[in-house]
Amino acid sequence: MARKSRLHIPRPSARPGDKPDFSYLNLAPAGSVDKPALDARTRDIEHLSSGLVRVLDEKHQAVGPWNPGLDASQLQIALRWMLLNRIFDKRMWQIQRQGRISFYMEALGEEAVSVAQAMALRPGDMCFPSYRNQALFMYRGLKLVDMMCQCLSNTRDMCKGRQLPVMYHGKAANIFSISGNLATQYPHAVGWAMASAIKGEDHIAASWVGDGSTAEADFHHALTFAAVYQAPVILNIVNNQWAISTFQGFAGGERRSFAARGLGLGIPGIRVDGNDLLAIYAVTVWAAERARRGGGPTLIELVTYRAGAHSTSDDPSKYRPKDEYKAFPLGDPIERLKQHLISIGHWSESKHEQLEAELKAEVLAAWKEAQQYGTMTEGPFLDPASMFDDIYATTPAHLESQRRYMQEIEGS
Repeated sequence: MARKSRLHIPRPSARPGDKPDFSYLNLAPAGSVDKPALDARTRDIEHLSSGLVRVLDEKHQAVGPWNPGLDASQLQIALRWMLLNRIFDKRMWQIQRQGRISFYMEALGEEAVSVAQAMALRPGDMCFPSYRNQALFMYRGLKLVDMMCQCLSNTRDMCKGRQLPVMYHGKAANIFSISGNLATQYPHAVGWAMASAIKGEDHIAASWVGDGSTAEADFHHALTFAAVYQAPVILNIVNNQWAISTFQGFAGGERRSFAARGLGLGIPGIRVDGNDLLAIYAVTVWAAERARRGGGPTLIELVTYRAGAHSTSDDPSKYRPKDEYKAFPLGDPIERLKQHLISIGHWSESKHEQLEAELKAEVLAAWKEAQQYGTMTEGPFLDPASMFDDIYATTPAHLESQRRYMQEIEGS
């Protein structure tokens, strides 16, 4: 008798009250994945999409062919940026809970992604981020005060009150505006990279999306254009296991890795430990150099875990075990880098505590300054007439008329 087909519903490995189970992750020992030549053919390096590039081993030592050889001072700088991101996030989360800002999203557990890749890229490379790339903005020079003011939608808000909190941009830093519409940044990045190639430049583009966004049409459109035109772009998928309350299996992560999504188009994919700063840096440098030499796009899957809620509007205890992050086998990215520096004799617990205190003071000082430009409940407030600005190169008569009418009403 023939077996009848039935609909398959992806299911997470654990729900609230269950014991965390990460057996579905295809892990590999640190140093076990080979590092190919930059001109390797996609067909010859397919294994990189199913393996897992790791550098830091269980003893916190850097091992294997992907070890980038960063010196202690560079690693200390990286640790500082990661810790600053975490402290900034914690402060902003508390501020939202106090009702001072309307919304926030933190990068808890994912700090190594932004810092390592910011270090690996050049200043002239264009970045098209997602909403958990706070440290990318910090590393590239955006002031904490300006990021806070954007979340406050105050008189110093870079977006002039027209965007959700955390939707930053940085023109001088070559960082495109964040969009709340998922995956739209992927086609933008590919288009920018194509333009760079047309102009004969050696600048590349890089973009980031979450695992859930790989189910969006824009993701697939971008991959097609990147493959056909061999655009010099790095397309990153931050697989933090959860797209809001939806397990990554619903985006297609059960059958094959997200890194394998581009293989059918001839795009090499690399799966990397997203909580290992050294591995992320090494893989990004490899992909960037490949792109600059005309090798085209690379798809990088960063395997990590969203330790906190999706946003201040989310309660993760409703859909996953409360202590799941503690069981995540790839650990905490900050703790891993800290222990590596301690193991090679270039850090200590006391130095870490001192750095943490300094960064907390820096964030607090920035918050005190940001409040001077207004909050949701305290002035000064944005001029409502600014809503008519930045729409047309020359403001048309009907909008000027509306502006004057509004000002007359306010003045009466």
